[in-house]
Amino acid sequence: MALIYILEDDANIQEIETYALMSSSFSVQAFAKAAEFRPALEKEKPDLIVLDLMLPDADGYEIVRELRADPATRKIPVLMVTARGSELDKVRGLDLGADDYLTKPFGIMELISRVKAILRRTAPSSETGILQAGAILLDDEKHEVRADGKHVELTFKEYSLLKLLMENAGKAKTREEILNKVWDTDFAGESRTLDMHIRSLRKKLGAAGAQIRTLRNVGYILSDSRPEETP
Repeated sequence: MALIYILEDDANIQEIETYALMSSSFSVQAFAKAAEFRPALEKEKPDLIVLDLMLPDADGYEIVRELRADPATRKIPVLMVTARGSELDKVRGLDLGADDYLTKPFGIMELISRVKAILRRTAPSSETGILQAGAILLDDEKHEVRADGKHVELTFKEYSLLKLLMENAGKAKTREEILNKVWDTDFAGESRTLDMHIRSLRKKLGAAGAQIRTLRNVGYILSDSRPEETP
């Protein structure tokens, strides 16, 4: 049975989330403050965290940053639940490492669906190890990326995007496929977010970024060798 931590200071919302998840056969522990959440996290690591951004004693963004900076909690999936619904807030949360973003008010079925989708997507894989395509090397166990032998610092979503492309090196991936796998959505309106992440990823990879090619009206493909010219 998957263990889920809820960090939500609104008692009514916390009660609804707890009841819904327990009714779906999840084990749940709920906290109203970060001061309660952090000690519990040290004692036992959950399979997923449902996190409110606006807390009385902490900033939800900072909590995500802390989780991703600590090797012991780096891979715990996070579902952000908040009243902030702007694209900027959403992109910021995802870039810091949140796995999904749910805006209040939300339906119980949507909450359950998103939790299950995240758990499916982040389930441990037996195929861990090193991926290499041309000048790019990705060590999934160490969560490290190197391009031309140099360490590359990526956000959580940039890493997930690169990993998907490297796992399918030489194969075209449509925008819909990428959005579904990395952002758990196929909403066409998110294409701008995808394009922004591709641009950032290419820039951080330096010359090796030319391996990520745009396929007009289709999506993207990662070449398993560096092209002589950027398409």
